[in-house]
Amino acid sequence: MNSVTRVPPAIPTSEIDLFDLVRRLWRRRVLILGVAAVSAALGVVYAQLATPVYETSTILRPVALNELDALNRSQIYTLPPVEALKRVGATLDSYDARLAFFRARPELIEAFASPGQSLEQAFDAFNSDALMLMQPDPKKTDLLSTYIGLKIRYDRGLDGASVLNDFVAYAAERERAQLVQDLQIIKANRLTEVDAQLSSAMEQYSAGKESRIARLEEADAIKRAELNDELSALRVQSKLRREARLAQLDEAIAIARSLGLSRPSTPSLMANADSESSNVIRTEVNSQQTPLYFLGSNVLEAERNALRRRTSDDFTEPRIAQIRKELVMLSTNRKVQMLKARANDAAFLEGIEALRAEKSRLLNLDTSLQGLRLISVDQLAVEPVRPIRPRKALIVLVALVVGSMLGVLTALIRSLVKDRLRQIRVLEIKGTAERVSPNAGAEAGTSRIDNGETSGAGT
Repeated sequence: MNSVTRVPPAIPTSEIDLFDLVRRLWRRRVLILGVAAVSAALGVVYAQLATPVYETSTILRPVALNELDALNRSQIYTLPPVEALKRVGATLDSYDARLAFFRARPELIEAFASPGQSLEQAFDAFNSDALMLMQPDPKKTDLLSTYIGLKIRYDRGLDGASVLNDFVAYAAERERAQLVQDLQIIKANRLTEVDAQLSSAMEQYSAGKESRIARLEEADAIKRAELNDELSALRVQSKLRREARLAQLDEAIAIARSLGLSRPSTPSLMANADSESSNVIRTEVNSQQTPLYFLGSNVLEAERNALRRRTSDDFTEPRIAQIRKELVMLSTNRKVQMLKARANDAAFLEGIEALRAEKSRLLNLDTSLQGLRLISVDQLAVEPVRPIRPRKALIVLVALVVGSMLGVLTALIRSLVKDRLRQIRVLEIKGTAERVSPNAGAEAGTSRIDNGETSGAGT
């Protein structure tokens, strides 16, 4: 008779039996390896089928100082090499510059445009995902020189290095054209300012010349009026003097006639008119003026007649001739005549030599800036040897690890599900046996449990 031992019911516990866990995984190692192999195979397939992504970059640095010497010596625009690099970098990062370059390159539109996408959507993919600007960390102070980097990521079939180098050249040329435009505008503004200053100087000169002419003409008019006044006064004076002389002559003639003096005589001759000695020569020394009537009536009448016939007394006054001379000279002012006859007033402007020199310099200033270099390409973009994506070895390794983890998880879930199903069957059998016979059922259940564990260990 077989002895049946009752198996106590299993008591759930929260502790994990590591040995049991490893045993279960080892029993299902084939499943784990299969899932890992399938995952690795999928990783290999993905690595082989994924579109390779390439990346290339270029490095820009400031140009030498002598490259910008012509621009800086223009005295109207100053651009240090570092500032020139920053301006080109701003153009490289500009949305408008990138969009203009993108539109001008059909191969870029073809490479980044998907079916049904607009040009702006294709450019957004190019601008946000493909093209990236690199700048040095501002916290680092030990950099030897400032630089700006630019890199592009692209798929196979696109000459990314050529595109990147062309974009750098496009940005530099665009910035150079902007500099030319700025320089031309500043030059035009400076010329306008210089012309305005010259016009102001010319207006001041014209006003000064007119003022000088007016002063000269006024001075001549005043001098002429004074001379005419003096001439009139001298003529009146000469006329009065002549009239006074006539009065004196009339009086002297009357006295001479009364004395019987028709010829010139002297007082001493009149006193000795009856002297017998005619051989005596007398000399009269007298400090007093001899009266006019001693000249005799004949002489006095002759002088009176001459004075009465006189029509002008100008010749009797030397000053009148001098006044006439001065009036003739005042009739034409040579200074005024020369001032009015100036054909080129600009030649007589004073204090504008600096303005003329500045205008000449600005007119001869070359604003084309041909051959001007704003940046120095330290590293040209070249075609990469291998893509940056996908990393096949990493993909396969990750796929293998993930597959192994999925295999372990699948094995554990399978083991737990089987244990749960087994417990459910045991409980069902036990419940059926207890309903038929409590003792027989218990013995039968115990026997079946033992048999089940034995068969389970065999699997």
